[in-house]
Amino acid sequence: MGLGFGLGLWSSPEWRGLAVAWVDEQFRAAGIARAGDVTQPHLRPWGTVLRVPSDAGVFWLKAPGPQTLFEIDLYRLFPVVCPDRTLNPLACDAEQGWMLLPDGGAVLGDRADAGALVEALVRIMPRYAALQRDLAPHVEKLLDVGVADMRPARMPERFDEALAVVGAYAERHGKPADHTMLAKVAAMRGTVRGWCDELATSPVPHSLDHGDLHAWNIFSSAASRNGSATFYDWGDSVVGHPFASMLVGLGFLRQFLGVRDNNAAVLRVRDAYLGAFADQADRGRLVRDLELACQVAKVARVLTWDRSLRAQGYELAGDFGRAPLRSLTALLRKSPLQLGA
Repeated sequence: MGLGFGLGLWSSPEWRGLAVAWVDEQFRAAGIARAGDVTQPHLRPWGTVLRVPSDAGVFWLKAPGPQTLFEIDLYRLFPVVCPDRTLNPLACDAEQGWMLLPDGGAVLGDRADAGALVEALVRIMPRYAALQRDLAPHVEKLLDVGVADMRPARMPERFDEALAVVGAYAERHGKPADHTMLAKVAAMRGTVRGWCDELATSPVPHSLDHGDLHAWNIFSSAASRNGSATFYDWGDSVVGHPFASMLVGLGFLRQFLGVRDNNAAVLRVRDAYLGAFADQADRGRLVRDLELACQVAKVARVLTWDRSLRAQGYELAGDFGRAPLRSLTALLRKSPLQLGA
């Protein structure tokens, strides 16, 4: 049986020794030799990673928390369905909760120039859309391995779950203004149901929503001119309307540029993404579905934050503990792309 999960365990010499021994075993089987010290650059309530240098390049051992173990099964599916757009693991151990991934190279977010970032996203977003289309026939498999069901028909129920989660947090840690905003959000129940009902009629099939599709979760070198990119860090992913990915995909860009939804750069990236679905509906319907999907995705984002924080407790989460509340109260903003966190 696996040792379990948690900050205390992941920071212990015992866990690290076992994890490094497992990496060495996988390296030996692949004819790879470790070439330096193992470090632990990320340790969060929802997971940790080890950086392992080798004579075949850098590898990363990722250990997700109990709420996101489905990510291991995703990395088993990706090489079959979309191997050129995701990292292909050297090894996975579902019992221990470990996966060993190659380094993906430069991340898109390391490009400081806003213009270069926009141009890159215009090329990359159709590639992400193609990944979603390839995964659409595998929705039942995704649900079977534990990816959360955030399809439009389920979202009114999820809205009530999100209110309960954030309400419980507000009772323990909230401020008076938080309770006022939550009452306003609760009054939106009918509006949210209307969005969900309309989105449920979309001709675009359900698929995987990455859930955190920002520029630091995309590997793409500055030399790439054809949109070549690899998408990683799938621990926030859910099954839903594919356009829900644009809540973070476009919302992050909007924040980064400090602009409004109707900014020309944001619209260029949006239209590049929607172009990959042009055979499924007219442009007006696609734009409307994207706006609805992003509004509804704010509810899903509450619950993905909660599943990450719950395992260790909100008390250990610091400012991250307010993230579900900020995501839910983003529904009070008119912008579909308002992230709230």
